[in-house]
Amino acid sequence: MTAQAIYVLWLRDMKWFLRAKSRVISSIATPFLWFAIIGVGLNSMFPPEARYLEFMAPGIVGMTLLFSSTMSGISVIWDKQFGFMKEILVAPVSRIQIMIGKVLGGMTIAMLQGALLLLAIGLFKVIGLIDIRTPGVVQLLQIVVFMVLISISFVSIGLALASTIKDPVAFPVVINFLIMPIFFLSGALYQIGVALPSWLSSLARINPLAYGVDGLRWAICPDRAQFSLWLDFGVMLAFSLAMIFLGGYLFRKISA
Repeated sequence: MTAQAIYVLWLRDMKWFLRAKSRVISSIATPFLWFAIIGVGLNSMFPPEARYLEFMAPGIVGMTLLFSSTMSGISVIWDKQFGFMKEILVAPVSRIQIMIGKVLGGMTIAMLQGALLLLAIGLFKVIGLIDIRTPGVVQLLQIVVFMVLISISFVSIGLALASTIKDPVAFPVVINFLIMPIFFLSGALYQIGVALPSWLSSLARINPLAYGVDGLRWAICPDRAQFSLWLDFGVMLAFSLAMIFLGGYLFRKISA
């Protein structure tokens, strides 16, 4: 019963995503435009040896996972608005199982978007726009591990916030207020500690996404990484576990 309930909730989120064609298109187009337009524009400001597009590629993957994961919480708010959440909560299924199903659904959607962006980056490599190494089996496994940790962490945050917010209009406002500083202080667009005031650099170094992005850099362009790979993994693992516990605690208090 436990596995079936989790699977049904996961499948429902997947169908909800795939049937919303505008959402699918925008989720693919947005990171692609960031990389193809903003990345190319910023790349023109640096000398060729700076290889800015290679540096930016893991950051845009991290951005895609961050935005998609946190916004997955909106499904909980709509479920509360239309009464579906009340039906789930009175079913003989624990709230932890409900949260696990929602986390897996949000994580899968974010991973799909991240994988599509990685394919686009591979296409840029084929046509000669960027020059990154072709990842081997170990690097691909590393990419998957960090994508999973980033997705789980921020899906849990999205669900935690959704469990305390009832207004579907307020949720995106709160999420954007939270994730924009996280993104810009993650080192996705510029190196942490380079040309930054010390207080801003300190904030960036306590930003968990910075270690997720750096972990992706170790697999895609290791010469641009700033931290230890094991430090990146340890921070993201600890953060994801903490967010799962926080999300589970708040989700158990949810009211339909």
